[in-house]
Amino acid sequence: MTEEILSAPGFRVHGTPNILEAPPKAISASAIPLRTSPRPEILRLEEITLSFSGVIALKDVSLDIRRGEIRSIIGPNGAGKSSLINLISGIYRPSRGRIYLNGRKFRRVPTHRLARLGVARTFQNLALFGGLSVLDNIKLARGIHRRATLVEELSGLGRARREEADALARAGSLIDFLGLGSVRDRLAGSLPYGMQKRVELARALAAEPAMLLLDEPMAGMTPADKQTMAESIRTIRAEFGTAVVLIEHDIGMVMELSDRIAVLDYGRKIADGTPAEIRTDPRVIEAYTGVVHEESEPEDLR
Repeated sequence: MTEEILSAPGFRVHGTPNILEAPPKAISASAIPLRTSPRPEILRLEEITLSFSGVIALKDVSLDIRRGEIRSIIGPNGAGKSSLINLISGIYRPSRGRIYLNGRKFRRVPTHRLARLGVARTFQNLALFGGLSVLDNIKLARGIHRRATLVEELSGLGRARREEADALARAGSLIDFLGLGSVRDRLAGSLPYGMQKRVELARALAAEPAMLLLDEPMAGMTPADKQTMAESIRTIRAEFGTAVVLIEHDIGMVMELSDRIAVLDYGRKIADGTPAEIRTDPRVIEAYTGVVHEESEPEDLR
């Protein structure tokens, strides 16, 4: 654990092991996360517990996501971050607890209705059609908004023509928005990794989500690509009002981007607050630096 936090870009531990300090950066005004009054919530989890054959992955986790905020979820390896994002996107069903999405209560988020409920997600591993162009990849992601019948699609008339024009316009707008114009007609599989990540982001945005789940969007990227992705995330929030839920191992980027951060450890939420609050929270420092707990872990989380 100690090596993980010491090697995190943008962080250093100094003095006694209770201070995590991000070095000052020159950040433009547009890059500063919004710190306004609380916005209406889009998602709320209440006392969520998730277990697999008796193994506890999440224990009594409560969390809320507000409209238009950048909300990060961090924690050491094995803390339960992926389990939580899979639960939010409907892949897992909680063993106990309540989920509220847009004010509606769910026992489990219905995966097949995820896009229609205003939620889109990117994955750690790329999910692109490598043999299709960038434009076609993004156009296909507009499928949720298509209403034309098979006959209309085959004839290419009426509603099908309007929907095709809409998909083309939306895809073109996102290509411009994310700086993909130079590769618009190239096969997605032929692009550099960082650019493929931006294409995947464009696909997620094509559905016009109210909440965007980003699962390690900067993993494997160069520093330059990370900065580009960070600027894209800021602009998405600013331009579309989209709530962004970010799981990311680059702690420096998390601190720079986030409005609020939740920290998991051993499947429990141990802290929740602004970057400034999280940076100095003794429980977070303990989780990342491996300081011995004064109390033993609960038996079901060992």
